[in-house]
Amino acid sequence: MRACIPLVLAVLCGLAWAEDHKESEPLPQPEEETEEALASNLYSAPTSCQGRCYEAFDKHHQCHCNARCQEFGNCCKDFESLCSDHEGFSHSSDAITKEEIQSISEKIYRADTNKAQKEDIILNSQNCISPSETRDQRDRCPKPLFTYVNEKLFSKPTYAAFINLLNNYQRATGHGEHFSAQELAEQDAFLREIMKTAVMKELYSFLHHQNRYGSEQEFTDDLKNMWFGLYSRGNEEGDSSGFEHVFSGEVKKGKVTGFHNWIRFYLEEKEGLVDYYSHIYDGPWDSYPDVLAMQFNWDGYYKEVGSAFIGSSPEFEFALYSLCFIARPGKVCQLSLGGYPLAIRTYTWDKSTYGNGKKYIATAYIVSSA
Repeated sequence: MRACIPLVLAVLCGLAWAEDHKESEPLPQPEEETEEALASNLYSAPTSCQGRCYEAFDKHHQCHCNARCQEFGNCCKDFESLCSDHEGFSHSSDAITKEEIQSISEKIYRADTNKAQKEDIILNSQNCISPSETRDQRDRCPKPLFTYVNEKLFSKPTYAAFINLLNNYQRATGHGEHFSAQELAEQDAFLREIMKTAVMKELYSFLHHQNRYGSEQEFTDDLKNMWFGLYSRGNEEGDSSGFEHVFSGEVKKGKVTGFHNWIRFYLEEKEGLVDYYSHIYDGPWDSYPDVLAMQFNWDGYYKEVGSAFIGSSPEFEFALYSLCFIARPGKVCQLSLGGYPLAIRTYTWDKSTYGNGKKYIATAYIVSSA
């Protein structure tokens, strides 16, 4: 699969960053997603690294945000604050390096034996548009995105456990989430199933070696809190969580926020609730998982640019987002998948905490790919 236009994936789910930060507050919170802001500003604000971290060098830009701009002394002034690759909350004595993150991400990529094979998914990506057209809300694709998915994938334990979680949420923010005993058990079942996989065992082994977790149970308990712990994006207490936002999707102020999962997209499209409009990026991978940045309507609400891995297992996405949140909370996290670079950006939820001052995941998304 190839990019339909020569652009960095900052226009992907990275648009969730602009979506998340349009409303000005002293410490802007990523629940205020305004994807259109980045779509319109990405190319009109060449003096900033907003949405441009680690993009390819372009001689036409006034300043640069590529990996070697510091070497040549031509970085934009906000490169360090927006694109810095420091250790986040780590102490320097046990900081996780960029090279270590790239190495473990490759191991996770190779370990994803539950991913879709080429014959399991037939995509019909159809019309590719430019970033300037994403605001049009025009349906340029008469056919669904997914022509075929081998639903035998969904009988695999981690897929089945993941799908069980998707109907446990109210998509509108401002309405408190109240989980039944069965729904809480489904969260535990999902974590239990993914922790059996080679993907999550690779991640735990890495983080244990990095002195982040003393036991697998400690790691699992922390994952449950950071992903499933409730906080408030709207007026109602406990109306959102990292899992709901990233994987299931939400609607706030008349717009789709989050919703970055291909399984969720396929199931909603199959039910006639998602209408695929177009895409602006199709990733370089020639097998699954791949990445697609698209426009769509979710039962009456528009998503200007939403990205998703395509064909990945639930544990693969969960592992990469968790890795980046733990190693680079609130920062750019540079990965390597099958030899191709990919960057993910996470944001912490700063209005409430769990445990000993730990922060929940507010959002996680892809911001760049060379």
